[in-house]
Amino acid sequence: MAEIKLTPESQQILIDLQTFQQQMQTVMIQKETLNIQNIEIEKALEELKKTTTEDVYKAVGPILIKSTKKELEKELSEKKETLELRLKSLQKQEERLKEKLKETQEKFEEFLKAQEKPEKIRVDN
Repeated sequence: MAEIKLTPESQQILIDLQTFQQQMQTVMIQKETLNIQNIEIEKALEELKKTTTEDVYKAVGPILIKSTKKELEKELSEKKETLELRLKSLQKQEERLKEKLKETQEKFEEFLKAQEKPEKIRVDN
């Protein structure tokens, strides 16, 4: 296999590619974490709807604090709304990163193709 020498420009493209991949991983982890939190809030809201008592308890760290059903529903709904906004923001960020990744990969592939030297074909007569 032929040795490929990287120019400073191609080295920067490779660094950018790695950076975008790391950013993509971070975004994906954040999205997964927020999705899990969102599911937990949805389940909590479902349970609150089922309960018939007005006094409920919420966990704050290692302790339980007395609250009302209405207050807790409002708090959880607001938190859910905030999570959904953050998820939308992460989705947009993910889309931008995918595009940057694609563009950077294409640039690097172009560089690699330019580096390939066509082999001389020897024809014996």
